[in-house]
Amino acid sequence: MKARHLSIIARKEFRGLFSERTILLAILLQLFIALFSSFLMVGLTSMYDPSSLSKYSRFRYNVAYAGNDSPVLDYLTTSRDFRVYPMNLSDGVAALKERKLSAVIWVPDTPPDAQEPVKITLYTLQNDLQSAIVDVKLKDIFLKYETGLREIRAGRLHDEPVPLAIPKAQGGGDFYEFVYGLLIPLLVFMPAIIASALVIDLLTEEYQHETLETLISTPVTFTEIVWGKVLACELMVPVQACAWILLLMINGIAIENAVLILVQVSVTSFILVLLGTLTALHYRERTAAQFIFSTALVIVMLLGLALPDNPFNLLTRLAIGTAGMEQWFVLGGTSLIILILGCATHLYADRIGKSRHSG
Repeated sequence: MKARHLSIIARKEFRGLFSERTILLAILLQLFIALFSSFLMVGLTSMYDPSSLSKYSRFRYNVAYAGNDSPVLDYLTTSRDFRVYPMNLSDGVAALKERKLSAVIWVPDTPPDAQEPVKITLYTLQNDLQSAIVDVKLKDIFLKYETGLREIRAGRLHDEPVPLAIPKAQGGGDFYEFVYGLLIPLLVFMPAIIASALVIDLLTEEYQHETLETLISTPVTFTEIVWGKVLACELMVPVQACAWILLLMINGIAIENAVLILVQVSVTSFILVLLGTLTALHYRERTAAQFIFSTALVIVMLLGLALPDNPFNLLTRLAIGTAGMEQWFVLGGTSLIILILGCATHLYADRIGKSRHSG
């Protein structure tokens, strides 16, 4: 193979990418995620943990207090999170249905030192994001009230509770998991998936548009055509991944070992691109090749995720700076896989090229 021929094919494919609307839209979507990662980090985290927004809320919520006077009323009145409106229960529930209130709290007339438990009833809106935030903020107030009740009723305890030394929870755990466990791997590995799907389109369209014979008639061999397309798709990955990492850093997300991340992603993406190339060379029809490759990709990813030191976990550990020597073993293993797939791709393309010339 001649490097000049490979560069000619690669430049040709790069110029053609600007006419591929699907690829451009996918890149723009990744760009949007990288540019607004801080905003998406808050929004998407709230989808699986709405209570995480409570620490960012500075709004004062209107709540109704009904029932007997208790320390709960004092806690609500002195809280900076609520505006309290004493009213009867029926009026409060009616106002809640009209969304004039965020919650209604009803406290029974059970004395603090009574034998029976104090059962406080909380009315909120069902399936409402604001209700999740209000619940978290009210939980602190109810815990204060519960602590007071326990002190009043402490004389009834016959057994001393066993003290538990539970470490204090650190804030921001949800965001930490979201950023390093999902956002960074999603952005960095998405170009690899796009590149592997793109190489299938680039190869199958030569068959469907019947332009392959024209290319083979030039001094460029079929093997050089295949590797030129592979090279064009592979070069997209580190360029995009580098751009996304820089944009994440601009958003204030600290990422360690950026160079090693690019190396690992480039090597892993090369495996996917070669798998896509072999699929396209075998089926030579876009729909069938994409379907088979998508199915195989899911299987490969599931098998990869089953390994403790898979590329996704390794990428997360590299980003937070905790990766050890296993990163070099993973790099060596993936490089060996690339060597095997590369030889298979070269031999398969060479056989197809010879059959084309002889036919």
